[in-house]
Amino acid sequence: MYTSESPKYPHTAEIGQRSRILVVEDEELIREMLVLALEEEGYGVVTATDGRLAVEYLKSYEPNSGELSFDLVILDLMLPQINGLDICRLLRYQGNPVPILMLSAKGSETDRVLGLEVGADDYLTKPFSMRELVARCRALLRRQRLSTLPQLPVLQYKEISLYPQECRVLVRAQEVNLSPKEFRLLELFMSYARRVWSREQLLDQVWGPDFVGDSKTVDVHIRWLREKLEQDPSRPEYIVTVRGFGYRFG
Repeated sequence: MYTSESPKYPHTAEIGQRSRILVVEDEELIREMLVLALEEEGYGVVTATDGRLAVEYLKSYEPNSGELSFDLVILDLMLPQINGLDICRLLRYQGNPVPILMLSAKGSETDRVLGLEVGADDYLTKPFSMRELVARCRALLRRQRLSTLPQLPVLQYKEISLYPQECRVLVRAQEVNLSPKEFRLLELFMSYARRVWSREQLLDQVWGPDFVGDSKTVDVHIRWLREKLEQDPSRPEYIVTVRGFGYRFG
């Protein structure tokens, strides 16, 4: 069933207190609950009750400007005028990269795959809890901000050099082989040196919000990374454990 519960997280500059979200939903009760939950989290919310109005709101995007009219779109699949799939197709055809969270009562694998293939970034099946919806919105907004950061040709910290575009890492002038997950973890750590990351945050950023498994997989990958980066993995210099919180780089 739908619930109005929503987690109370501290708002940070990383997420942004006034990210603008467009909610496209024709069912009044669901729309009102979405607005309430999102506004409680500090987001600015605009609503559209049909597909044609949603397209009007979104058509101000100019591909060359890089400016989005909204930071996220929550889009129902079944809408009057223009359905959610057609809106997705139109936005992606126009080059609009706005993150899209699609909502639908259709929960089959075929429907989910179709929604993702036409351009949705995430898919949530009705009924859902507002807690899960808010968490997915936060993840999409974080990922959008990370993707728009200027891509440096090299990330450097002491004796570690990471080349994002080449997927290559040098440690003390020697190239080391990292798995895709190890590379992504290290890239995230080096992009935010000194920041403390919890296991849940690392899972969300590197494995994605749909990961199903034990959070200890983070500890395993950290141990593997330390073996490849540290001169003495038992006394790490780079990836440091912050007891009770998580991990910090540097």
